[in-house]
Amino acid sequence: MKKIIIVFLTICVTSACSEDFTDLAPISNRNEADFFNTADDFVASINASYAGLQDTGVYNRAYWALFEMRSDNTDQGPDATGLARQYTEINQFTEDPLNEQIDAAWSGSYRIIANCNVILKRIEKVVDIEEGLKNRIIGEAIFLRSLMYYHLAVAFGNIPLQLTPFVPGDGLTQVDATTVYAQLVSDLATAEGSLPISYPSSDLGRATKGAAATLLAKVQLTLGNTGDAETTLRRIINNYNYDLVPNYANLWGIGNENNVESIFEVQFSSGGIGQGTTLTNEFSPSGDLQTGQGFGRNRPTETLVSAFEEGDLRFEPSMGTSWINVDEEVIEQNYVRKYESNPPTENDSDNNFVVFRYADVLLMLAEALGESPESYELINDVRTRAGLDDIDAATPGSFQDKLLKERQVELAFENHRWADLKRFGVVNDKLIEAESDVINPGDIRDLYFIPQREMDINSNFVQN
Repeated sequence: MKKIIIVFLTICVTSACSEDFTDLAPISNRNEADFFNTADDFVASINASYAGLQDTGVYNRAYWALFEMRSDNTDQGPDATGLARQYTEINQFTEDPLNEQIDAAWSGSYRIIANCNVILKRIEKVVDIEEGLKNRIIGEAIFLRSLMYYHLAVAFGNIPLQLTPFVPGDGLTQVDATTVYAQLVSDLATAEGSLPISYPSSDLGRATKGAAATLLAKVQLTLGNTGDAETTLRRIINNYNYDLVPNYANLWGIGNENNVESIFEVQFSSGGIGQGTTLTNEFSPSGDLQTGQGFGRNRPTETLVSAFEEGDLRFEPSMGTSWINVDEEVIEQNYVRKYESNPPTENDSDNNFVVFRYADVLLMLAEALGESPESYELINDVRTRAGLDDIDAATPGSFQDKLLKERQVELAFENHRWADLKRFGVVNDKLIEAESDVINPGDIRDLYFIPQREMDINSNFVQN
């Protein structure tokens, strides 16, 4: 079976629900006395956490707006009406705390965290579960919770760090991103130790040691702990059986999912079961779909287009060009191709979303090492697949600029760019350089506003 078929069960305990802080309370419709008693209960619950990744507040919409469109990689395009207005505001740093995509990202992420917290609390008390399965579920829950906290810390910085089920009446306090990352270092080490290297085909798509280690290395680099990141990344390379797919084009498309380069993917399934992705419709030009409307959103910028060198074999699989009619004028626009397909119905595509893959690991190791012959070898492994010549210390530009550019073109539209710009300390420089005609430099911020709803119900919260 090419992917886990996840049923988003509305489970978990009513005692964790809160009218005052709904984001830390899981959706519930079963009493805790009737659930969390058997191994099947916990498998169903962790599957619900995976299903949460399909939410429009997470990988099915909001994350690409917050982490690609906010960067110099993409923009909304000429349409700034209706839903598109929210994206335009994010792209131009003019959004306010009421922006629905920001609220959705916060809520969707915390729902997964809440479910994982309940699993972690309840599973320790259950004896009717095989120890290996118990440890695996613990590792999965910690990984998924950590993945959400990583994105929340990148986006908002100052967030509640809730590690147990929320109890009504408990006070919530914000902590800074560094505190969150420090917790993730500890948690992800535990997750990596608890998870398997791989799964049988019936469980393909679950979190592995490699997934936990990849996120751990990303957090370590964010903290500036390059030596620790190097150790983690070498462990992935030496022990976890990943490799580059020989042809970059063969990374994409329904037939290429969960390949040897894939470390973690969000498993989407079409067929009218509520588990398909919107990305094909969101990104495709309107004339390219057999079913439904293409909106041409998350449009590649000219800055990204020009970052590709002539002859780069990654360009065509990554993006294409179409022509649209705007105010009776036909204009050319770029569009994302990595999630192309022909869904059976609108917003119900089968394409998975690749969260982590091996090329990112190689480029992160180059980052951890700093400029050296080995770091250029790692970069050139990625460039060779793209049909490009090697680079070295004599190639014009700083090492950071060369590495950041390589990450930009290799990982375009995979939600890494905003975090990369922040980690490399070049948010202002890159955005002013790329979009000075649409962004007021004085509006550029490293953090999103805390959603207004959270400010209203938590009087002690400090707004970014």
